Amino acid sequence: MSAELNHNKVISPELRAKLAKIKHLALDMDGTIYLGSTLFPFTKKFLSDMTEAGIGYSFLTNNPSRSVADYLKKLEGLGIEADEENMYTTSLAAIDYLKAHYPEAKRLFLLGTPSMISQFEKAGYISCADDPQDVPDALVVAFDMTLEYSRLCRAAWWASKNIPYIATNPDRVCPTDQEVVLVDCGSICKCIEHATGRQPDITLGKPDPNMLKGILDRHGLQPDEIAMVGDRIYTDTAMAHNAGAFGVLVLSGETTLATAEAVAEDARTNPAPEFFPPDLITRDIKELGELLIESRS
Repeated sequence: MSAELNHNKVISPELRAKLAKIKHLALDMDGTIYLGSTLFPFTKKFLSDMTEAGIGYSFLTNNPSRSVADYLKKLEGLGIEADEENMYTTSLAAIDYLKAHYPEAKRLFLLGTPSMISQFEKAGYISCADDPQDVPDALVVAFDMTLEYSRLCRAAWWASKNIPYIATNPDRVCPTDQEVVLVDCGSICKCIEHATGRQPDITLGKPDPNMLKGILDRHGLQPDEIAMVGDRIYTDTAMAHNAGAFGVLVLSGETTLATAEAVAEDARTNPAPEFFPPDLITRDIKELGELLIESRS
């Protein structure tokens, strides 16, 4: 499948029909609705237009270090009004996964920030202490900027005991404009693997389709009724492909048009491409909004 470029606002009947079916948008955050700490000037109107058109939206992030409440505070600081129904993090994805696959699990060893741990406690889970006598039902490893060596060792201990082991996201590092490498969940899990030989049973977060499935289930949607919108082919639109959803690449963040075209060319000539091209490429969410509204006229 090749992506369709729409800078000239010309869309095919097939694409128009696909856009007309979209009922909900899963929106990446950095590079899609804002860049760094600056909100794009068109974001507020885009969200307002989508609400007026009857199209819902959720904000997605692979970063579990903040609770939903903390993310909502950040959005509020940028001038975006949102509530818990608009936010979906990898912490929530892990909670949904645990409820679906390990409904009996109540006690968790959580290698994560206090903000993340509070999200699990709010969902009714008990956070186990760094104590071999405080036995958890499952281990959850996340991006932990408050990482303590003893807790890392305890996580490795529980991983070695073959209890259910969930990683919140695959990212090896967290992007930053600071002069530092922020070691993320994927690298912490590699450390545990090197020490114990154990990999996570599942790694959630983009591009794993469970991240999108959580939103589908929460809103009673089919895959062709949701569009995953983001600025990265290897996470955002890759997840859309993995979930059978509609993938939109915006060029307002990391990925350039040249990179997107290279991915599309590789998919045309390679029977097993590393990445599949998005269904649609737009300059930004402003252009996407115009196309969605036009598809309904």
